Amino acid sequence: MPTTIALTTTGHPIHAHIDPRHASYDTQHPRILLIGAPGWDPAPLYTWFHSSASGLAERYLLSALADPDPTASYPPPGEAYAPAPAAHGIWRWIGLHAPDLVLAVRSNERDDDLATQLPLRPVAGMGAIPVIVMRELSPHSVTAALAAWHSQPSPARAEQWRRLARTPREIAQMLSARYANALEQPVYIPAMALVGRLRLGETQAVEAIAAPFLEGSKHALTNLTSSHFAGHLLFGVLAQATGKPGWLELARAAAALAFDEHSQPRDAMPLHDEMSDSLFLVCPLLAQVGALTGEPRYADMCRRHMRFIQQRTLRSDGLYRHSPLSDAAWGRGNGFAALGLLFSLEYLPPDHAAYPQVLREFQALLAALLAHQTHDGMWRQVIDVPGSYLELSATCMIAVALARGIRRGWLADADSGAPFGAALARAWYGIRLRIARDGELADVCTGTGKQASLQAYLDRPALLGADPRGGAMALLLATELIDGGAPGVL
Repeated sequence: MPTTIALTTTGHPIHAHIDPRHASYDTQHPRILLIGAPGWDPAPLYTWFHSSASGLAERYLLSALADPDPTASYPPPGEAYAPAPAAHGIWRWIGLHAPDLVLAVRSNERDDDLATQLPLRPVAGMGAIPVIVMRELSPHSVTAALAAWHSQPSPARAEQWRRLARTPREIAQMLSARYANALEQPVYIPAMALVGRLRLGETQAVEAIAAPFLEGSKHALTNLTSSHFAGHLLFGVLAQATGKPGWLELARAAAALAFDEHSQPRDAMPLHDEMSDSLFLVCPLLAQVGALTGEPRYADMCRRHMRFIQQRTLRSDGLYRHSPLSDAAWGRGNGFAALGLLFSLEYLPPDHAAYPQVLREFQALLAALLAHQTHDGMWRQVIDVPGSYLELSATCMIAVALARGIRRGWLADADSGAPFGAALARAWYGIRLRIARDGELADVCTGTGKQASLQAYLDRPALLGADPRGGAMALLLATELIDGGAPGVL
């Protein structure tokens, strides 16, 4: 079955035939990619290649696609993917796919065509890929080209192996060094990175970074946004780690904003903007403060806010729309929902009236998400739109929910029939490929408020390089996978 790897500017899918063994990170078989002219049907050649008549499938892994636009320039100009979605999609897919050799049909040679540039550039930050230009792709020509090729790993494949060989601890330490060093404001991105650093056992260093807020030289609720609420989770975690009541008072001050001047619960925490983000930005803080203070009103408010957001964002298929403006199941919007339910469960008392329902909602979301995981372990920028780009931060967030859910016994394969453990393993494969050795990342959706249409989500830029947002979520996942996380830490 062909896989949709990208979309054209008109939204048409670009398909590739991919050997399923490509998703096995321990295979040593050389990877071969065939690129044909527009309109070429790879199916007959792909079928022949895997037949006993060719004898090649035992020695090589084959992928094949037709180039939808031979006039495109490579590397594609501008930020991915909206200006040239087909070219960006093909370029990044080839780089992360990391073939050892490309056999390509080319009609007119140009300095910036795909076949010329693949051997000259680190494709998608991975490495160069050798190309043999072909007049045609046929059983005879492919057999002859492979017979003449001196098989060796491409630079891209060698980089892929290096990335996959790293342990969770190695990746966590590298990401922590790059992304967990400052807290200018207690908002969710730097706070989650620092939570990850705490999980590496660096409590004293993290406390020193956050100390200006405890000492009062910085004010935690200045220029308040919804992101500040999740940022205050860090203070609650520091309260657990150090026993200092001042950290808890900082977290409580943010959670108290869910109540009016008469201490009555609001309909929802302010600044929610009716977005699924708010399930993560608000609910865990309320549950955390309730657990640390013993005051039931915070747990009750956690569920109240949760229901308020779910009534506006939960779809009938179990996925979350980002906001009522559009039905699009934005990737990170579903990651926010998964983490929000997960971390709320960590702090809600098991005997709270809402606990069983929150657990069911968490399980239902993860089961719904599993149906949309790609063969190489990722979730997409729009979860249920094949061809939308494979997005790193959402995949990290969902993988954290999988890892913790499995460890807590909340996601049990035997009970549900859903292969949660296998899904986590595939996700970790795809995530490692997208984290460079210097902490730069591939395909993190830029900051995104609520959008009015599906196309707007599809067009959001996908970053290639350093990104604190993706770095924080990848760090959370890596620390989750080291040894189950440190006690008392999110």
